[in-house]
Amino acid sequence: MVFSLDTSLAEAIGPATAKKVERAFGMTTVGEMLAHYPRRYADPAELTPIRDLPVGETVTIVAEVLSSSAREMRNRNGAMTDVIIGDEHGRVSLTFFAKNIKQARWRANEMRPGRRGVFSGKVGMYNDTTQFAHPQVELFDDEESAQARADDRAHRPIPIYPATSAVSSQQFRELVERVLPDVGDVPDPLPDEIRVREGLLEARTALVQLHRPQARNDVDPAVRTLRMHEALVLQTALLQQRAAVRSLNATPRQAKPGGLLERFDAMLPYTLTADQQTVGDQIATDLTGAWPMNRLVQGEVGSGKTLVALRAMLQVAESGGQAALIAPTEVLASQHLRSITKMLGPDLAPLLMPTLLTGQMSAPARRKAALRVAAGQALIVVGTHALLGEKTTFADLGLVVVDEQHRFGVEQREALRAKGSSPHALVLTATPIPRTVAMTVFGDLDTSVIRTMPAGRAGIESFVAPLAEHPDWFRRVWDRAAEEIAQKRQVFAVCAAIDTTKKAAGEEDEAALVPTEEGASGPRWGVVQLDAALETHPTVGTLRRAVLHGKMPSETKDAVMQAFARGEIDLLIATTVIEVGVDVPNASTMIVLDADRFGVSQLHQLRGRVGRGEVPGLCLLVTEAEAGSLARERVDAVAATLDGFALAEVDLELRGEGDVLGSTQSGVRSSLKLLRVVKDSKLIARARELAEGILEGDPQLAAHAGLREVIARRVTEDDRAALAKN
Repeated sequence: MVFSLDTSLAEAIGPATAKKVERAFGMTTVGEMLAHYPRRYADPAELTPIRDLPVGETVTIVAEVLSSSAREMRNRNGAMTDVIIGDEHGRVSLTFFAKNIKQARWRANEMRPGRRGVFSGKVGMYNDTTQFAHPQVELFDDEESAQARADDRAHRPIPIYPATSAVSSQQFRELVERVLPDVGDVPDPLPDEIRVREGLLEARTALVQLHRPQARNDVDPAVRTLRMHEALVLQTALLQQRAAVRSLNATPRQAKPGGLLERFDAMLPYTLTADQQTVGDQIATDLTGAWPMNRLVQGEVGSGKTLVALRAMLQVAESGGQAALIAPTEVLASQHLRSITKMLGPDLAPLLMPTLLTGQMSAPARRKAALRVAAGQALIVVGTHALLGEKTTFADLGLVVVDEQHRFGVEQREALRAKGSSPHALVLTATPIPRTVAMTVFGDLDTSVIRTMPAGRAGIESFVAPLAEHPDWFRRVWDRAAEEIAQKRQVFAVCAAIDTTKKAAGEEDEAALVPTEEGASGPRWGVVQLDAALETHPTVGTLRRAVLHGKMPSETKDAVMQAFARGEIDLLIATTVIEVGVDVPNASTMIVLDADRFGVSQLHQLRGRVGRGEVPGLCLLVTEAEAGSLARERVDAVAATLDGFALAEVDLELRGEGDVLGSTQSGVRSSLKLLRVVKDSKLIARARELAEGILEGDPQLAAHAGLREVIARRVTEDDRAALAKN
């Protein structure tokens, strides 16, 4: 029987096994199974003799079971199976843990003496005995096939697949080997002439060599081919989405001589930076175009993105159009409203009637705000998720501004855009994005960058307080904070949690100013613990302190932030609710507790809350991470530079693109499997070129059936809808 990639797994491997695989991996078709690629290969040519096994490393050996036994554990629930395997070079002890003695005995029977197989695991030592703890095992079926399979393994790399407790790597490998020979033609996204020119394999050949390589040299060409397929499919889908947006008709929003925008610019007490001017001109041109603007503006913290967005709002308002700015938190939405109202001044603010709309407003206030919006009186609307509600309607929504887009799901963004007739869209982010990430995730958006900072900023100095080496520096951090407050300045202290006692298994010593040993369950300091601990500090304990976190009532949060902005609070102890948008020029110091618990971009964002005016900024990153650890590298990297774009590259290198390329960003369900945006940056750029060339001559892919079919399989209608929402 010949299978296609769309053949159901129930048909290919049987209903019972298919259901098991679906539960484990969410797969339902042969194509989805074959897209579950090996994560590494055990190379039999490099099989290690038992006597030479390196402790601490993961190795693969071929050996025979010498003994096996099952027993219940003495000091805790459960059972275990002890197995001894060996070859002519020595012996290894294997340990398998089980829920009960029945499971352990089943394993012991399976691993009966005389059976041979391939064993992979991390080498350890216990009581002077070489040991694998819970290794991966592939036993040969019988003695007749054992030698043949052992000989085969001596020449063929063994794929190791991502596995679960229900479906092991060995089981999955056996299913693939069972199905793969019966798979028929595999559509190739690349035309033959391009495939040959790029030195790539045919699609089916690439799959076979990846899942069943005859030699190690088979793997790399297969991986390169499938990476190009992945990049080409994604880039083509993004470019198609870009073309789809440009096929829509938008209402041109032209600025007028002597109009709102010109009046606003004349009022500004400062000159726009070169980047603000350039990006502003790009947006102004977009707004007068025949199709909706779809632009991403990325810029450093404090680079003036809000000003650029406000100028776009004014241009839209000149034709009676409304602009809606959606922010991720109520604190940020309220801050935006105050900032916009202040920038507009008493002459322009009444004409545009900036209006706040959030879910935490009182019912009468929300109804009044919603009426202003529906009637078209409010030409600038700022809000949170409340803007997405069915009851929120606009008279003429002409511009959607999404602030800190990474905090919103694509469905939420689309729900707001759907409230207008092909409105223009402006996406803002203060998290600089490396070029290859932007190309891979935001390939359907035009991109602008604001690098230069407004004049008059005093700058920020950043330092790491490494408590692992200098535990006494913890007290010095708060002495330093007190020194800043003594100079009539204000301080932020940010924690990674609200209350650590609600997550940690043990109790924290809330009165201890120098932290005690941290458990592995979570951060040491929460807002509650830090506030309690600082009560005993000889100086900070007497100062005006307040706490701020996301679970506080909306009115309380807003009151605290306004009091801090007015200078009525010296030290604000908060969670990352103050990460973006909060603007208090008198705040000079940012202290981040458990700094290693935060990502690079998040630390950079937090640091951007200080040094925003004439007061010099100071950022103290407090961490117990050991020198040389990955966590410490992140913190050290932030302290070493203020360049957010450089930090974005560092961040990507350190943590990979896993959460950068999640579904809320790319909208593509499968995300990336083989493609890596740092390692494969040149390949991604080349795929973009190929996609542009293909679509230029064949926008509907009428002559590129293979690419059309692969896109249809990999990028569903739901995925296309998600791409449309970016």
